[in-house]
Amino acid sequence: MAILVTGAAGFIGAHLSKSLLERGETVIGVDSLNDYYDPALKDSRLDLLKAYPNFAFHKLDISDASALMSLPARREVKSVVHLAAQAGVRYSIENPAAYITSNLVGHANILEFCRHQDGLDHLIAASSSSVYGGNTKIPFAETDFVDRPVSLYAATKKSDELLSYSYSHLYELPQTLLRFFTVYGPMGRPDMAYWSFTEKILKSEPIRVFNNGDMRRDFTYIEDVNAGVLAILDKGFKPVETGAPFRVYNIGNNTPEPLMRMIEVLESAIGKEAEKIFEPMQMGDVKETYADISAIQADYGYDPKTPIDEGLPAFVSWYREYYGV
Repeated sequence: MAILVTGAAGFIGAHLSKSLLERGETVIGVDSLNDYYDPALKDSRLDLLKAYPNFAFHKLDISDASALMSLPARREVKSVVHLAAQAGVRYSIENPAAYITSNLVGHANILEFCRHQDGLDHLIAASSSSVYGGNTKIPFAETDFVDRPVSLYAATKKSDELLSYSYSHLYELPQTLLRFFTVYGPMGRPDMAYWSFTEKILKSEPIRVFNNGDMRRDFTYIEDVNAGVLAILDKGFKPVETGAPFRVYNIGNNTPEPLMRMIEVLESAIGKEAEKIFEPMQMGDVKETYADISAIQADYGYDPKTPIDEGLPAFVSWYREYYGV
């Protein structure tokens, strides 16, 4: 039997797939390899995965229902980890159509795929901390009100949660939705602030610091996220006492860090001070994220261990090696 990973060439998808392959699992990976950011980085991640004989890759857009339903060896799939999506808060303001197609149509297609998959154990899917919008109650808990998204990206992720719940209710499809909090680390995403800051500091270019630096983020290292997803895969769906077989968990570090401290850690790792341009808050952004992780700790033993003092230097080291800086 196999595990289907959508977005296998993506940041989280590639790390997860590699961990599964290393322990002997059969992984079927799909990814559209779009050009939202440099496809060469996605190809580099894929090259690492293709070295394993138990990995099969299919270039496929999940918004294409017929292609998804025609996936070779689909009957071997026992679990699905759905990580494919159009990411990024700011880009959703510029190009909303990409989010509707990938995050809504694509997610609905994955649900249909799983509904018609005999013997499927579990669907694990990516949501986002963005669903909490401008919540002022901290830390953010899964029981908080999340019906006022401040970006289109967040609206699509909240919609995905609602679609998933309805499929769990109607078809008894076990699903776990994960609200990821600012995932970072080696082989990360170039659209993230820590990547952009690193690139610009190394080039002696100024960095744009929004909300005049008065922001905090619950930075979560990729290996901690990876460990959390693996624990859910291994232990399986946590049964509910009543209602649909559906759960939502935060995956964060439970430690919000000030933006200015993040920059200081990067400056120290790079060995160069950044030239900073302070600007107002950007449209669609939020001042703070902070994950309450008590639920996933209790149910799956999730225990993030990596502070930014370790994680950011690890990223900088990877970045220097990857780009030969």
